[in-house]
Amino acid sequence: MRLTGFASGLDLNQMVSDLMKAQRMPLNKLTQQKTLLEWKRDSYRDVNKLLTEFSNLSFDMTLQRSYSQKAVTTSNSQKVSATAPPTATNGTYTISNISPATNAYNFSEGAISGSQKVDLTKSIWEQRGNFDSSAARVTSGSMWKTENVEQGEIELSGQSIKLDKGAIHGSSFPEKLFISEPNGEEIVTREFVVTFDPNEELTGNKVFINRDTGEVKFNSEVDFAEGSKINSFSYNSYYSEFKITTYNQNGESVVGDFRIEPTDSLNSIITKINNSDVGVTAFYDEGTDKIMFTRKETGDFNPTVLDEETGEYVGGKEMELEGLFLTDVLKLNEANEEGGEKATFTLNGMPTERNSNSFNVNGITFNLHEATTDPVTITVNNDTDKTFDTIKNYVDKYNELIEKLNGMISEPVYRDYKPLSDDERETLSEKQQEQWEERARSGLLRNDSIISSALNQMRTAFYSTINTSGDIKQLAQLGITTSTNYREKGKLQINEAKLREAIANDPNAVMELFTKAKGEDGSQGIARSLRETVQGTIRNIEARAGNSARTNQQFTIGREMINLDQRISSFEQRMQRVEERYWRQFTAMEKAIQQSNSQSTQLMSYFYQ
Repeated sequence: MRLTGFASGLDLNQMVSDLMKAQRMPLNKLTQQKTLLEWKRDSYRDVNKLLTEFSNLSFDMTLQRSYSQKAVTTSNSQKVSATAPPTATNGTYTISNISPATNAYNFSEGAISGSQKVDLTKSIWEQRGNFDSSAARVTSGSMWKTENVEQGEIELSGQSIKLDKGAIHGSSFPEKLFISEPNGEEIVTREFVVTFDPNEELTGNKVFINRDTGEVKFNSEVDFAEGSKINSFSYNSYYSEFKITTYNQNGESVVGDFRIEPTDSLNSIITKINNSDVGVTAFYDEGTDKIMFTRKETGDFNPTVLDEETGEYVGGKEMELEGLFLTDVLKLNEANEEGGEKATFTLNGMPTERNSNSFNVNGITFNLHEATTDPVTITVNNDTDKTFDTIKNYVDKYNELIEKLNGMISEPVYRDYKPLSDDERETLSEKQQEQWEERARSGLLRNDSIISSALNQMRTAFYSTINTSGDIKQLAQLGITTSTNYREKGKLQINEAKLREAIANDPNAVMELFTKAKGEDGSQGIARSLRETVQGTIRNIEARAGNSARTNQQFTIGREMINLDQRISSFEQRMQRVEERYWRQFTAMEKAIQQSNSQSTQLMSYFYQ
């Protein structure tokens, strides 16, 4: 803000501002040109979004699955259902004498808990006495085994610490623990007598070892110097293991070896089984206090076979169980296994069987649900309704596309409505700004050559003759023709009855009319031609208006915007020099007026002397 005009009495700030408004008029035109280019670029990119969507739909229309949908009907869907992919063979199938496949299952012969119920979340070792089985305890014939644990040095960071493993075999544990403790520059060794009795008072150099958890606890009055460590030693720890063997579709054994750590609970063991490759689902039923094993797959994968040496039948169980934990502690007996039967049924008069209740014949997937002796009829035919809907949807999308494109190239141009400057926006309400901008944006793509050419090529594609394998060669034979209303500018209309008839009578020819690849005669399916035209138009628009991945240097409008930016920058620099010149001129005028006023005052003073 300059404080001027004291000598002349003129508002020089306003005068300079008004003069600069006149000077800036060419700059405003350049800014408007840039805004129009940005709008035009955005309009082109909106067109490309529409074309890309239609191109993707056209690609789907070149796929066989769009025309070869199958309709499956069943006379009793509660007993048998079926699904058919486009490649399935049409036909009628009769299924009777159905006995569905079953899952093999086994459960505990009795309750697994003793007088106190087993806690699923606590470790099995800690509550080994709660199971109704002597095998869970550490006795002769127990499920537990021992292994050597090489315990490394343990740093004493507090009064209570833990060993690597619990479930300690007492007689294998050393009678004393030796502590290496820093004492100045020396390391001294302190001895502590081990006790397993939780009720014994920890006096002097005694240390308590919890045989279940491996917790180590010293007398609370004992202090250790920083850096003290329990020296390494070894002991035996209890663990257990079991094995589950199942069989896959090929009759090959799938063996699951499981290990029970001292910290494992019944829940964690069930999770191990369920997550393993043996294909068994295990769960605990609180009401009966029993464990249930169920094969995840139905069928009989381990049939009974005759042992030629013994003359006895062996095998036949879907879940073979090994280990006292399963057979004694959980009371699972292989002999009690039930289920594991194949599905048996009669298909078109032929008795057959499957391991699964879901099976495939001629590409059709059948699903058996309930047993029945009554025949169930399944019919597979071409789904003309889905094919009809697919073609109708394509035509509708084409009509929507050309309606929008025709609207863009025929929009009126309002030449009196230019993009608003910031100063002009301040004089209008928000609603007025929206209305003004709507008219200023109108007609940006009027009579655009790229879009007009694309519309002409798409119309030509719909009128072309395609050499199909049937009698249908043109779209008009499907009942799809151009609207007689010229105002609709090439929109298509459908004779639905004629289209349905064509799909029913010659579905392959209908499909080829849209999907046929380009042959020696140069003709190709309508969907392929349209996609080719649309993709070419997308490339032409990107060359002119770019896309989000291109820089301004890589497309025509972008380069024009760069040129305008340079001109705007150059013009703004010149405006700065013009404004500075105006201020120099007015400043000089002020000085001259001030000097003249001073001289006039001096002369007047002489007359009054």
